[in-house]
Amino acid sequence: MKTVIFAGGLGSRISEESHLKPKPMIEIGGRPMLWHIMKIYQKYGFNEFIVCLGYKGYIIKEYFMNYFLHNSDVTINLANQEMEIHKSPKEDIKVTLVDTGLDTQTAGRLKLVQQYIGQNEDFMLTYGDGVTDLNIDELVEYHKNHGKLATVTAVQPPGRFGAIATQEDGSVSKFIEKPTEGAEWINGGFFVLSSKIFNYLEGDMKNVPWEQQPMKGLQKDNQLVAFKHRGFWKCMDTLRDKNELEKLWISQKPWKVWS
Repeated sequence: MKTVIFAGGLGSRISEESHLKPKPMIEIGGRPMLWHIMKIYQKYGFNEFIVCLGYKGYIIKEYFMNYFLHNSDVTINLANQEMEIHKSPKEDIKVTLVDTGLDTQTAGRLKLVQQYIGQNEDFMLTYGDGVTDLNIDELVEYHKNHGKLATVTAVQPPGRFGAIATQEDGSVSKFIEKPTEGAEWINGGFFVLSSKIFNYLEGDMKNVPWEQQPMKGLQKDNQLVAFKHRGFWKCMDTLRDKNELEKLWISQKPWKVWS
């Protein structure tokens, strides 16, 4: 089963870094966010990816074209222009990089990679800025069992601020650090989709977000089901998020499900 990753947006809310590179190439622990996402899927045996490029897509192409150069020791002989690669990492990953346009919205990007997915095949889809400890096998099994066209992973992100619990007289009974209990479930990405969802992408989709007309159409037709994930999930939307992920990688690595 192939996995499509949206990686073409401008990343304007993290412009401190995205003015130099696309958001999925911003590094956490010295590795691009895109690499972390692929490693999550690879852990469960899903190692074929289709990446929807747009803003500064050439940087993503360059990274994978020179993957071994980026991640290996090298000896370069300037006299005869030869290069020897040492300790080359082996990654069982196949990546198809597709230019889906600078200004194309997510539904349009998905439609443009249809030819690389194959007919009558289920596939996965996610965003290039979110990581999780989600069990992908359980997600796929859930999708197969319910028989609908689309499954979205629903998550409850912790609140940005801690909460205070009080008694009737106003005295503080306890502090709650970034509570999730009672929080709304939101779209966490990590979709599993039937190829039949392309019927919801007919016509000009260039200016249509995947989260609007297509997903609302699937919901209206009772073809969209949520897989509730209560474990770790976090997206990198702002520089604050990036710094928090960096700290988590140093201390806990909560989304590092691979060995």
